[in-house]
Amino acid sequence: MLSKLIKGLIFHVVMTVSELSAEQIQKILQGISIPPQPQIMVDLQMEQVMPDPDLDRIAKLISQDVGLSGTVLKVVNSPFYGLTNKITSIRQAVSILGMNSVVNIVNGISIKSSLADEKIKALTRFWDTAMDIAMTSATIAKQVGYPHPDNAYALGLFHNAGVPLLMQRVDNYIEIMEESYSENYERVIDFENAQLNTNHAVLGYFTAKSWHLPKLLCDIIAEHHSCKRMFSADRNTENDRTTLMAILKMAEHICGLYRILGHQEEDYEWRDIGDMVLEYLGLNDYDLEGLKESFAEMGISPANYGLS
Repeated sequence: MLSKLIKGLIFHVVMTVSELSAEQIQKILQGISIPPQPQIMVDLQMEQVMPDPDLDRIAKLISQDVGLSGTVLKVVNSPFYGLTNKITSIRQAVSILGMNSVVNIVNGISIKSSLADEKIKALTRFWDTAMDIAMTSATIAKQVGYPHPDNAYALGLFHNAGVPLLMQRVDNYIEIMEESYSENYERVIDFENAQLNTNHAVLGYFTAKSWHLPKLLCDIIAEHHSCKRMFSADRNTENDRTTLMAILKMAEHICGLYRILGHQEEDYEWRDIGDMVLEYLGLNDYDLEGLKESFAEMGISPANYGLS
């Protein structure tokens, strides 16, 4: 009964809100922009020209890309649609927007996105991690009984949104990032702050805010490399903020972010906070190893990313 009511409300919104104009699409695409993965754009364009495009398939493809997902959520959470609560589900967003608006958004991004081969190669390191961490975060959320896996997925997908922005603007950012993940600094962002007077967490926060993501997710993105005090303070108090942060940090560790982006043999950040994260979530090292094995069977493992 409830699912029918929700579908009815979505249908009502789709039918009563007018399609976005080309002018509105262009306005939405202004400002912060993270390039989409070329292959995802190809797959989307192929789906668009099918005799009967599959909206679920389109939503699934969009949900695999940070830039596309962020833009879609920016649109659906904008005042134009007047939703009472901000949403984080890409499938729900695509259903509300409707086929024509989604196609217009994708085509608008496609026109803006032209990357040199060397930029694509650099950004691949970011793209490789975003989808894995999103899926892992959602799975861990379900495993620990967190009731909003869509939020965990969105956080995993968007938490490093500042990384590709810096990759595009700072020629030696990859070297800075690798040094940041070494054991020479208390926090990953310390070396970035010293070199750039900013860091990817701060830029990620403003990017998420521009996409109209819920304040909770924006705040966690801003703090995701400054969370040690959070676990110390909240060790005996459960709340969404700390639970989502714990899920994210575990997902980063399982997916081997320290290898892919940080180019390190060891996860120094996890060494510092891992015990607190596990304790907060009510897990132990045995549980963690079991999760690592499960994800490895799905093809998600630090062992898949050798260091050259």
